[in-house]
Amino acid sequence: MTDTLLSGELTDSELRELAEQAGRELEDASATEILKWATDTFGPRFCVTSSMEDAVVAHLASRVMPGVDVVFLDTGYHFPETIGTRDAVDAVMDVNVITITPRRTVAEQDAEHGEKLHDRDPDLCCALRKVKPLEDGLTAYAAWATGLRRDESPTRANTPVVGWDAKRRKVKVSPIARWTQDDVDAYVAEHGVLTNPLLMDGYASVGCAPCTRRVLEGEDARAGRWAGRGKTECGLHG
Repeated sequence: MTDTLLSGELTDSELRELAEQAGRELEDASATEILKWATDTFGPRFCVTSSMEDAVVAHLASRVMPGVDVVFLDTGYHFPETIGTRDAVDAVMDVNVITITPRRTVAEQDAEHGEKLHDRDPDLCCALRKVKPLEDGLTAYAAWATGLRRDESPTRANTPVVGWDAKRRKVKVSPIARWTQDDVDAYVAEHGVLTNPLLMDGYASVGCAPCTRRVLEGEDARAGRWAGRGKTECGLHG
């Protein structure tokens, strides 16, 4: 099966069927078992994506596939702590961090669309600095892993552990979809996994600096993203 996948001979419909079947069969599997299926099936055509909020999924994947590609999207708007987390992960973990960037720098985008596009049209800003760059950066892969969890927000409540990303025509793996924040915290503590320092400073979800604030007591983890705008997702995950 792996040889077939690596040769690119499976059609989109076959890949979708494979993903949906795996999602059903692996629903109760551990995160490590889900990642083992992904790495066995796709080999070097599998990668982990990380926002460097924490390195939990990257750490899990490195235990299954040492040297696994970890794709980080540098939007040009990240907190310094996020860039520092990326550099630390690259230095101490058995992964291959690959940084991808938008086609235009922030200055070039400002020149074309005006300054602070994120304030005036956050959807367009996300499309230019996140969605399109990630689409380009995943070209070489047939499957990608994310750190999505069902408990993060209502929009993520039905996240499958393995599913079909129709927009990018790739298999999407969410090995910790069933985890809770307590599960994440326990894993971090047990394995000494690197986390973004901002998580200790009132931020429950870390994105671009202009569009992220600390969360208030009782708010869900995504409430600090695009606060007051009715926007909860950047477009990377639907």
